[in-house]
Amino acid sequence: MSSGSRSEEFCPRCGDAIERPPEVDLPTGPRDPDAVLCDDCYFEDFDLVDAPERIEVRVCSQCGALHRGNRWIDVGARDYTDIAIEETAERLAVHVDAHDVDWGVEPEQIDQNTIRMHAVFTGIIRDTPLQEEVTVPVYIARETCDRCGRIAGDYYASTVQVRGTERTPSSEEQDRAIEIAEEFVANREEDGDREAFITETTEMKDGVNMKVSTNKLGQTIAERIVRELGGTVSEAPTLVTEDSDGNEVYRVTFTARLPPYTPGDVIDLEDGDGPVLVTSAHGNLKGTRLESGDRYEADFEEGIAPDARKIGTREDAEETTVVAIEDAHAVQVLDPETYESKTIPRPDYMDADADEVPVLKHRKGLHILPE
Repeated sequence: MSSGSRSEEFCPRCGDAIERPPEVDLPTGPRDPDAVLCDDCYFEDFDLVDAPERIEVRVCSQCGALHRGNRWIDVGARDYTDIAIEETAERLAVHVDAHDVDWGVEPEQIDQNTIRMHAVFTGIIRDTPLQEEVTVPVYIARETCDRCGRIAGDYYASTVQVRGTERTPSSEEQDRAIEIAEEFVANREEDGDREAFITETTEMKDGVNMKVSTNKLGQTIAERIVRELGGTVSEAPTLVTEDSDGNEVYRVTFTARLPPYTPGDVIDLEDGDGPVLVTSAHGNLKGTRLESGDRYEADFEEGIAPDARKIGTREDAEETTVVAIEDAHAVQVLDPETYESKTIPRPDYMDADADEVPVLKHRKGLHILPE
């Protein structure tokens, strides 16, 4: 046979002659047995698409997580149509020899748990355009994922307690502590950590208790609370069981102990230098002297709890009239209750041109607060 002529073969199934140009002569060696068939015999049993008879999608009825492989994945699904389309696309296989393949799908909701997927595929095989339609029912199997099952079973590994030092945390502090915990757990969930969750939050008469999923999570939450609200963290482990290897398993209580004083409190250290408006409860207690305006910081040994008495808060201050400035260290103002003129210390943060100033009245007199 001369170069450039057409080669002739015979279909092993029907015996008809098959002519192929030289450039498509089939190579020797192992090959697809159907490749030697004529077009009629080849397409007789040809399937453009290989589709399963049924697809089952496992989803958590509580959180909407999707089970793939051997684990649960957070997708937050409530409408499972998109998931059904994705699962169908992953399970359908197009013939390896097809090219220029295109497809579309039309979902049909049969009932709450069944979606029938009508898919249409087009492609080209042996220069022949083909179209094939397949219908695959997708069944939504609603289950409870491991995480939701543990929450429902009241599982927890540690407890975070929010308490005050010689006081009960304010409702604002308690609410903020809960927000800090929930925000942190939400961020962990967004990063794919399905082991992070809060089982229960309980408001107690002396603070807040939160049951959380791991000891590491409990410690981090407690540390974040005191980082913002001030205070210290202590921990108390309790032996609860042993694992299968005989290792002791502890449940740890982490206590975020908030400081006795918070920013905005006015305290009397009874050291002769006048009251202090607390400005920070992180590290050592810090504040401003109301008689002079000088900065105050507790000694290292005193930390956040110096020996003092709370005499009021910034919210207790009332506006009153400035009568006269006597000198650099004294000013006359009206008593907001008796309207008598009183000479009181003039701190350096007071505006000399002010007509009114906020003052706190307590049993030792009046003091001007910063604006």
